[in-house]
Amino acid sequence: MRVKILYHDHCFDGAAAAAFFTRFIQGRFHPDAEFAYTGLAHKASNLFDDAMFDGDVNAIVDFKYSPHPRLTWWFDHHQSAFLSPEDAEHFHRERSERKMYDPTFRSCTNFIATMAREKFGFRAPDLDDLVSWAEIIDGAQYESAKAAVELGAPAMKLTLVIEGVKGSEMVQKIIRWMTHEPLSKIIEEPEVQREYKPLYERHLKTIDVIAKRAECDNGVVFFDLIGLDLEGYNKFIPYYLFPQSIYTVSVSTSSFRTKVSVGSNPWSPAPLAHNLASICERYGGGGHARVGAISFDIKDVEGARKVAHEIRHELSK
Repeated sequence: MRVKILYHDHCFDGAAAAAFFTRFIQGRFHPDAEFAYTGLAHKASNLFDDAMFDGDVNAIVDFKYSPHPRLTWWFDHHQSAFLSPEDAEHFHRERSERKMYDPTFRSCTNFIATMAREKFGFRAPDLDDLVSWAEIIDGAQYESAKAAVELGAPAMKLTLVIEGVKGSEMVQKIIRWMTHEPLSKIIEEPEVQREYKPLYERHLKTIDVIAKRAECDNGVVFFDLIGLDLEGYNKFIPYYLFPQSIYTVSVSTSSFRTKVSVGSNPWSPAPLAHNLASICERYGGGGHARVGAISFDIKDVEGARKVAHEIRHELSK
């Protein structure tokens, strides 16, 4: 039995969701299964292809829905969970007990843990810490921007590695460790430390780069990181630098896309007036009410910059 898990790559909640789902399938259905993982990223081109669904059991966690006939399980909690109205209709029409969606959950990991317990009687108390940290990290439940940026806890250090490491190999090693090891032990693995140390140095430099490039106007922080290969930066740096800000809009590039990121300050002194997922959906992106993103072709830098400035203007009104 081969179980294929497609997960949101370079995301702590995506990795934790894949790990919890692995334990759930092992503990409740297929104890001797072989598990394989494929990381998924939001991009301007097609997100799925037939070759991805090559397991005896195929699952997507913490990522958009696919109507592919070989998809067995699906869990997601993003407002923008469907690529098209037709996909949403397919999901609702199928009414599968193994395909679940609830955007009220802060993290997909907790969503899977809750559904596994309530619908299938499965519990994994040794993963409670993993579930709790997925809630904190994906729900931006840090006590302050300072705590979010200074990376004191093992889970926050692991987030830096998961978000910043090149490729998916290390992320998938972390997923396998997450299924049975405490986070404090995973971060001390020599392979993880070799990635963490240079990423932490880059993190400190990124704070300085954003401080020099960012400007805050009417509560909106804006900065352009095109050409700097800093897409995996800590998303709380703008609020650490500008505590009174409400929103942030940025443009960056990676190896496969140009990206507009839109976020809101979890510690904002003012109420939020915009649903950021809805704004991003107008441009083909999506996310949550408090954070979203839009992917462009890697060469479409000017298109991304144009959209970023439009959103910046809308949020600053």
